[in-house]
Amino acid sequence: MTALKISGLAALLFACAAVFAQNNTGMFSQNTDVGGPALPGAALYDAAAQSYLLSGSGANIWFAKDEFQFLWKRLRGDFILQARGRFIGQGVDPHRKLGWMVRSSLAADAPMACAAVHGDGLAALQFRRKSGADAEEVRSSANMPDVIQLERKGDRFILSLARWGEPFSVVETDGLALGDEVYAGLFVCAHNPEVVEQAGFENVRIVLPAGADFVPYQDFLGSYLEVMDVQSGRREIRYTDPGSIQAPNWTLDGKALIYNSNGLIYRFDLNKGAPKALDTDFVKHNNNDHVISFNGKRLGLSSSSGEPEYGSLIYTVPIKGGKPKRVTPVGPSYLHGWSPDGKYLIYTGLRNGQYDIYRIPAKGGPEVQLTNTPRLDDGSEYSPDGKYIYFNSARAGAMQIWRMKADGSDPERLTFNEDYNDWFPHVSPDGKWVVFLSYGKDVAPQDHPFYKQVYLRLMPADGGEPKVIAYLYGGQGTINTPSWSPDGKRIAFVSNTGME
Repeated sequence: MTALKISGLAALLFACAAVFAQNNTGMFSQNTDVGGPALPGAALYDAAAQSYLLSGSGANIWFAKDEFQFLWKRLRGDFILQARGRFIGQGVDPHRKLGWMVRSSLAADAPMACAAVHGDGLAALQFRRKSGADAEEVRSSANMPDVIQLERKGDRFILSLARWGEPFSVVETDGLALGDEVYAGLFVCAHNPEVVEQAGFENVRIVLPAGADFVPYQDFLGSYLEVMDVQSGRREIRYTDPGSIQAPNWTLDGKALIYNSNGLIYRFDLNKGAPKALDTDFVKHNNNDHVISFNGKRLGLSSSSGEPEYGSLIYTVPIKGGKPKRVTPVGPSYLHGWSPDGKYLIYTGLRNGQYDIYRIPAKGGPEVQLTNTPRLDDGSEYSPDGKYIYFNSARAGAMQIWRMKADGSDPERLTFNEDYNDWFPHVSPDGKWVVFLSYGKDVAPQDHPFYKQVYLRLMPADGGEPKVIAYLYGGQGTINTPSWSPDGKRIAFVSNTGME
């Protein structure tokens, strides 16, 4: 089926009724046929898959008048619209369009900006500056993109496009005054008034970013606790919190995620969909450096609950909570890894004005310095066979991924693109892959702030060209800790947005 006449559309909607939720708009308010297409469109939301199906006709989105199916909500101020979209079926016209649309009104000739991906792979930022004016465009170099992001910063619109696995290609326009409150949402246009085309969207996010008056570590945005299938890139929001939750670990039994929030540690039951605070006794000022032992029986914590002159110290507790045992004699010490045999913890410590990686017996004892460079070494984690320690280091300029032998010898650089600052390498349970967080050059190498546009990237454990597997708004707290599922098929992480 390449396209649908109106009778075919009705049959499709009837067939989908048992699959798609009764609330057919999901995070949006309403769907509308803008411009009065001859054939009506529709929008359906699959709550289980967190995906959207749009069906729409329309002659075009161009010149002085638009016709298309629009699934929208009202938004104010700045925002970032994110989705992965595709056409369903071969279609009729190569210039059919899908993407994100932002409009000053629902009038056919309204000022607008849209992220338009055509059926033949052409992609552009299209816009109309005034009511009734002809549309203009800035074309993207992205080839057949399916990851679509449209960002508004005042009167400036930024289009970021990628084929999943690749970095964004970016174009923009400014001086586009659409008013503070706009209609924003997903669209599909058939580019043919006699047919109805279909488009599917997943990983749909409306991000309300931190404002100009945001104060780091004092102000916080809301959080999505997400799970992603690594092979397909399909993401699922498992929990929404209006405050800051950070750094999910996956328990060895695969039933729960462990994360920190407001100094406490929580266990999130994946079947029940609810968090419960763990009892960690007096250790209540926990940060996002916590690690589960390879046998799944104990949890390591970094906390400032002890002696204030040391800052963060490291403790261990039973995985279900209990009385903490202090491990590090001095601080600041920030835990990142547990050896597969359970004997050692590795962490970043500030000693003599320098941050390096240290090892200490899990039961306590003398610490051993494993790195010694004037620039930051951080994010250490053992490979599952115990042969290597992976870490991120700014020793060569940009923050990059490295590994060394378990005794600290033979450091080896694994990432080489200094357009990115790479943090927190996490090795898959089979030891074959490493996932890590990548900031852009807008972030200093030795910094890892909250609330930035970041990638999660994947590469072979021995190094190689990384592949982008997630495009998100986050950073600090997104994936600071080991967060692969026990079967190695999924990862857990946190993304962020302001809450309406």
